[in-house]
Amino acid sequence: MARLTEDAPARKRLKPSALQRGDTVGIIAPASNIKRDALLAGCQGLQRIGYKPFYFDSILEQDLYFAGSLERRTRELHDMFERDDIRAIVCARGGYGCNYLVPGIDLEAIQRHPKIFIGYSDVTTLLTLLCDAASMTVFHGPMSAKDFVDEDGVDVASWEAALSGAASWDITDSGARGLRNGHAEGVFYGGCLPMLAATLGTSHEIQTAGRILFLEDIGSKPYQIDRMLMQLKLAGKFEGVRGIIFGEFNDCVQHPQQGYTLEEVVLRIVGDLNIPVAFGLRSGHVTRRNITLPIGIQASLDVTEAQVQLKFLESATTA
Repeated sequence: MARLTEDAPARKRLKPSALQRGDTVGIIAPASNIKRDALLAGCQGLQRIGYKPFYFDSILEQDLYFAGSLERRTRELHDMFERDDIRAIVCARGGYGCNYLVPGIDLEAIQRHPKIFIGYSDVTTLLTLLCDAASMTVFHGPMSAKDFVDEDGVDVASWEAALSGAASWDITDSGARGLRNGHAEGVFYGGCLPMLAATLGTSHEIQTAGRILFLEDIGSKPYQIDRMLMQLKLAGKFEGVRGIIFGEFNDCVQHPQQGYTLEEVVLRIVGDLNIPVAFGLRSGHVTRRNITLPIGIQASLDVTEAQVQLKFLESATTA
């Protein structure tokens, strides 16, 4: 796979077809292994909001901590993109293992069959790869064996706006609060912070210039988040970024009595960038109602003391 470069010429963004009630949704496990009970519960959750779930029986295979062999996971990904009856692909869970798939992904084959592709956590590796190397719109949002298992696990309003072809829409009730005021417009981009940092120095290194950057994580200590953010900063990945939105960052504490907040930690690193900064957007590793965020389309961010407004300025899918 050719190495991505920051100054590569922009290509027309490939947008998948919109998702409608009654469509078939393919479920894949590209990373860690999954349990049958969680798989079936997630299928029921998809059915509850009007979709037909489909998966290959091999999805329950296990190889160490992976969902079967690398060959199985790669074949599953390609087969779901190539099947005409599948209208969207939802990852079952993250965990670890998507980086193994990168060298063997046939980007040209996927570009011939662009489809809704959605996930978070370890799946961030595939989201940013398809956004940058295949110039596709992809989606950071709920996964079948995680969020669809819970009745309140999915923010249905953002799911429908992002996937059904809405011309523009606001993210409401996001939980985000302002850390640094300002206005920004740019391509929305990002995902799980450790996965983004792990791309540095690889053929699929993240491309951040001109973008509104979304960063989220779970369970990392504040100093570990500090280290990853500093790694991105020292690598020049905040240069040209238009705005930054942080996720909920649940369980990211050193100890219950720590005398500082995570907001203070992140502002120490990004507060001098002269761009709007917000914290607490509920997407990815969240406590409830996982918000669906399209990666690769134009968005605006307005941050004030009173509110944080994130608006997507174009459709993420085609009719």
